[in-house]
Amino acid sequence: MTETNSQRARRWFEEVWNRNKEETVKELLHPNIVGQLEGGVVRSPEDFLQARREMLAALPDLRVEVQGVVSEGDEVAVRWAAKATGPAGPVSFRGVTWLVFENGRIVKGWDSWNQALLMQQLAVPPGAIADPDRSRTL
Repeated sequence: MTETNSQRARRWFEEVWNRNKEETVKELLHPNIVGQLEGGVVRSPEDFLQARREMLAALPDLRVEVQGVVSEGDEVAVRWAAKATGPAGPVSFRGVTWLVFENGRIVKGWDSWNQALLMQQLAVPPGAIADPDRSRTL
C-alpha cells in the first residue's frame, strides 16, 4: 500500500521530533524546500536540521503530539501540541503546520505556533506556568 501525504505528515512529527531521526528529514524534505518557521526560513534539509538542533538544544526532551490532520491533494495541515522541560520547568505550546508535498516529499511548509507563550514559560519559575490544557498550575 502506498503511503499517503497524511501518513507522511504524521511520520514527520513522530520520527523527526519524537525519535530524532535525521534520516527522515533527508528522506521527506525536498532539497529545495522553502519552509517558513517561526523566526526564520529554511531553504534546504541542512537548514532545517540546524534549526531543529537549536530547538532540541534548548528543549532536549521535546515531545510533539499530532492532534489532528486535514489533507486535500498535495496539501496537509497538522494541528499539534508540544511539551518539554525547559530551564525553569515544564513548558507546553501548540501549533499548526501546513505542508505541501510533491512526489512524496515536502516542498513547502509553514509553521505557526505560540512562540511568545514558550518564551514566557522559559522565563518564569517552576510552578508559575499555567497549563493551557487545564485550568491549573503545573
